[in-house]
Amino acid sequence: MPELLSTDCSQSFHSHHCDIAIVGGGVVGTTLAAALAGSGLSVLIIEAQTLEGAAARERGYALSPLSGQILDGIGVWERIFPYIGKYHDIYLSDADCPRLVKFHPQDLGTEFLGYVGEHRIMLSALQDFINSERETVQWLCPAQLQQVTYQSEAVILDVEVEGQLQQVRSRLVVGADGPQSYIRQTAGIQTWGWKYWQSCLTFMITHTAPRNDIAFERFWPDGPMGVLPLTGDRYHIVWTAPHAEAKALQNMEEDEFLAELEYYTGGFLGKLTLTSDRRVFPVQLFQSRQYVRPRVALVGDAAHRCHPVAGQGLNLGIRDAAALAQVLTTAWARGEDLGNLAVLRRYERWRKVENLAILGFTDFLDRIFSNHWWPILQIRRLGLWLLRNVPPFKVLALKFMTGFWGRRPTLAQARTKANQPSPVAHNSLL
Repeated sequence: MPELLSTDCSQSFHSHHCDIAIVGGGVVGTTLAAALAGSGLSVLIIEAQTLEGAAARERGYALSPLSGQILDGIGVWERIFPYIGKYHDIYLSDADCPRLVKFHPQDLGTEFLGYVGEHRIMLSALQDFINSERETVQWLCPAQLQQVTYQSEAVILDVEVEGQLQQVRSRLVVGADGPQSYIRQTAGIQTWGWKYWQSCLTFMITHTAPRNDIAFERFWPDGPMGVLPLTGDRYHIVWTAPHAEAKALQNMEEDEFLAELEYYTGGFLGKLTLTSDRRVFPVQLFQSRQYVRPRVALVGDAAHRCHPVAGQGLNLGIRDAAALAQVLTTAWARGEDLGNLAVLRRYERWRKVENLAILGFTDFLDRIFSNHWWPILQIRRLGLWLLRNVPPFKVLALKFMTGFWGRRPTLAQARTKANQPSPVAHNSLL
């Protein structure tokens, strides 16, 4: 397992001047920093927590094939691959209907259809990669951002570190600071979207089923359930339900909860044991009206957020990071100003429409499957029939879900042996 880094991040910060300041040291922010490492650009990551604290979150992520290729192109995938879950098949079902849609590796010509990475594994590997192999990326953490001032030629960030105020001057600031993004707010960027009637319940279990390489997406009228394999005969569950029901499931006695879970998973996992806390968070969709302004760009949840169905969220952020890194390194090589709006709009044009398509896709899935209305039931059953019986339709849907559509970043094309398990393997998702 990759080792976590020292918490004494402030000691590695040597200059108040940098080319790019990334606010937010989560998976997306550190992916962007890792993608920029070695480019010649000086990068500073400003993170509110210690590195150990940032990596300690108990959560799993579905990773798309494109995300695997991007991380491979960066050079960090070999640090992640041995420690994450892998699945060969995806089974999709509509409630307790016995007719499943089964996706197999031959549908894409890949070794695996997906991976499931735990937050601590992914983030500590990215931290270790940046810390041990690159000198152009520095950390400032734990640090609290107090103020951002946008000037014509730079961004000034006032940051509090250990009770002392420091000032950072950067050509560009990138908001990778989540859905409540302070950077987005200071830039005056508005969002549009809505909150759902649902919340997500997330947790981890062990099981006794003979296979640990199948991912399940089970659609129930109250909301979808994603069941994603981890290492060590474990699964990460993302269970979407109306707010009150999700809260009731969280507070249910463990034996009763596991009995309910066994019913909703169809009994295919055998005997279940709960191995983590049950966490609940509300579901929402939003899209920023702009991804960029002069001297500022947004990535990941700071720019957009979608319904968790089909596991698209983190993958969109990783693609954002790769696209922005490509735009910035190209502009730098041409001698262009990194904070110039014309440069940053190249990134916005690339990612905004593609992200909107995924946001619409996840919203459509949730609404058409979280529905009791008989005509909608018939429409979705027809869709499932097409997936089962019309191979081109099935392959097209799978490519869309797994990231094999749209414009691919150069990083995703950096490796030519796409399906080798050593040093890395590419493919994923649910």
